[in-house]
Amino acid sequence: MKKDIKIPKSKNVFIAVINEWNDDFQENTWYAYLVNENDSPLEMAIIVSRAYGIIDGEQRKTGMFRHVFNEVPANGAIKVELLENNVLQLNNEFVVTYYLKGVLYDKKFVFRTNTINLNGTTEILSIDRKGVVVK
Repeated sequence: MKKDIKIPKSKNVFIAVINEWNDDFQENTWYAYLVNENDSPLEMAIIVSRAYGIIDGEQRKTGMFRHVFNEVPANGAIKVELLENNVLQLNNEFVVTYYLKGVLYDKKFVFRTNTINLNGTTEILSIDRKGVVVK
């Protein structure tokens, strides 16, 4: 049954983690964004995120967070979640499932341990921001 389901390769959709000012904490914090560089909006985008890894010799993991967005605009982005500083030293995984023009797509994005930092940022031209990107 599973072999009969064809899910095409996801293109022009990725997760970017952007460092920006947070009024609540009165400091810069990291936020994950879902970026859509397609000319059509994404529909019913579902994102499941979690963090896992080893800290001080102990296996650590967070709970899973689930986010649903009815639409992500064409050539745009939508803020997904705040990443607390203590999870940046873990692997941060985002599984993204969405419809584009009626076709189902699914892709996993993983930010490896300690890759989310100011030295790892790059220009994201489609949204005119700097951030750490996994495609």
